[in-house]
Amino acid sequence: MASTVTSESPGTPVSSRPGYGQLLRTRGAWTFLLPGFAARQPFAMLTISIVLLVQHTTGSYGAAGAVAAVTGVSLALFAPFTGRLADRHGQRAVLLPGVLLHTLAGLSLTGLALADAPLWALFVAAVPTGASVPQIGPMVRARWGVKLQDSPLMTTAAAFESVTDELTFVFGPLLATALCTAIDPAAGLLTEAALTLVGGLLFAAQRGTQPAVGADAGVDGHARVKHASALSVPGVRVLIVAFLGIGAVFGGMQVSLAAFSESIGEPGLNGVLYGTFAAGNMLSGVVCGAIAWKVAPRRRLVVAYAALGLAASGLWAAQSVVVLAGVGLLVGVCIAPALITGYTLVDGLVPAGARTEAFTWLTGAVALGQAAAVMVAGQMEDRLWDGAGFLVPMGGTLLALATLVTLRSRLSPRVVSRTVARGVGHRVPVAVD
Repeated sequence: MASTVTSESPGTPVSSRPGYGQLLRTRGAWTFLLPGFAARQPFAMLTISIVLLVQHTTGSYGAAGAVAAVTGVSLALFAPFTGRLADRHGQRAVLLPGVLLHTLAGLSLTGLALADAPLWALFVAAVPTGASVPQIGPMVRARWGVKLQDSPLMTTAAAFESVTDELTFVFGPLLATALCTAIDPAAGLLTEAALTLVGGLLFAAQRGTQPAVGADAGVDGHARVKHASALSVPGVRVLIVAFLGIGAVFGGMQVSLAAFSESIGEPGLNGVLYGTFAAGNMLSGVVCGAIAWKVAPRRRLVVAYAALGLAASGLWAAQSVVVLAGVGLLVGVCIAPALITGYTLVDGLVPAGARTEAFTWLTGAVALGQAAAVMVAGQMEDRLWDGAGFLVPMGGTLLALATLVTLRSRLSPRVVSRTVARGVGHRVPVAVD
């Protein structure tokens, strides 16, 4: 008789069809979900707060985009290092000094911008601001990995995290834009720094659910490879390129939507338009997590990314608020499946002890793509026609799609041998993807 391999995670109820209800009943999940949501909220406010503040003090979207880009590049370069430190020494040990440094750096950047400091001084302050951004999302995903291990709920968890991320990107830009336009141009960045401090400390206090320090052997019981970098996995490098393209969408739209809203005399509309885009992403993520997928993740990623590239190609042609909101909504709908599938693939590609680092590489790739897009789109909006920045999401996604299609074979998961009992004293090795 054929044997069936089932994988159940401790504290996770068994169900024939994984779903959000089952996921949220995972023992201990709420202890890190609620503080994790509070701690990641400021991340969605950072770029747009910098853009609005620096544009106000300098009068240039190019300068604002350049400062935001330095922040994003710094985040992208330091995020994997932060993730690796968290894998080695524990999340709390990294978070406590990180949130303090980020708060101080954010306050310094705000003060320099308000004092009309030279652009080079803003660049200097932007480096520690980006480098110290707490990697809450990857840390939450790593905690899900510990709780669920090889459970089929991992795909649902990836979708849930994408929805949570996008929920922050619905409220974050709206809040930052409202603060900067209705109260003071510096209010967005000041609020971001304060929320980072409070939320980060609350999340760091949840010690019971953080992954064990240095544990990189999963439930498969295989020998651990000490301090192996997630970047050594070819599939992770392919996913990094794919996520660079996704970052290009986020960055290009943030600057271009702000410039569009300014050009029609409705700067407050920026948060609404970006919120519509993020809402499409969030709703699509909810649906993706509720589907019992039969298609392999690698194929799903290629199809989802092709749809994203096609949708992003229509942004530059939108000439009205209604059309732009509709196309932005469609782009958001296409982003979630690509993000969710990419994060899901990490669990099959990377050993458990390097997953926080792997997730931070992907988060860093989004930040780097966003940084480059913010800078390029800002220059295009300053030097070319209104709406020229919308070409950036199209170019970024199409280039990443070409790379993804060419190198998709590297996204095959690790083959893990597992021994399954079949009768008394008889064991047969079964390969499980």
